[in-house]
Amino acid sequence: MLVLITYDVNTETAAGRKRLRHVAKTCVNYGQRVQNSVFECVLDAAQFRVVKDKLIKTIDAELDSLRFYELGNNYKSKVEHYGAKPSFDVTDPLIV
Repeated sequence: MLVLITYDVNTETAAGRKRLRHVAKTCVNYGQRVQNSVFECVLDAAQFRVVKDKLIKTIDAELDSLRFYELGNNYKSKVEHYGAKPSFDVTDPLIV
């Protein structure tokens, strides 16, 4: 299933900047960055539980926020893209 993960981490302190780096690194390990604080992740149910748990444990709930949008397996008809940075299929092989 495709899960859209978005976050807003307060970076006014060194601890906040550290949380931001940790959240971003966790998201990079599970998906593709599509905007600064937005990741598209193709996950199964177990992977989704793991990444969600990691991120919730990382943030400070008083200062930061996370959003998870479960778009399911038929997500291709639900995602539209306009403007800069051409869209891509997150399930295509990644060539490094």
